[in-house]
Amino acid sequence: MYATQALTHLVPLAEELDKNKVTPGVLGFIVFAALAVGVWLLMKSMNRHMGRVDFEEAPETPEASGDAEGVGAGASGSAGSAKRM
Repeated sequence: MYATQALTHLVPLAEELDKNKVTPGVLGFIVFAALAVGVWLLMKSMNRHMGRVDFEEAPETPEASGDAEGVGAGASGSAGSAKRM
């Protein structure tokens, strides 16, 4: 009974809307909300998977570091370091 009363009160409000105005409506909101929830779930899953990654850089060999100190030290320092948990 309450739903029908609420709808009868909303009908005059709907007639005041401009019929030439295009809006996304409820379907547009539902699609946008579903996409937002999907992106949130994907980011949550990605963070969980990235937390499981165990990357350990191979130790540098002594002959490689002695031959080219300028090039080898700069390249190995900026090659990437792993975050250990």
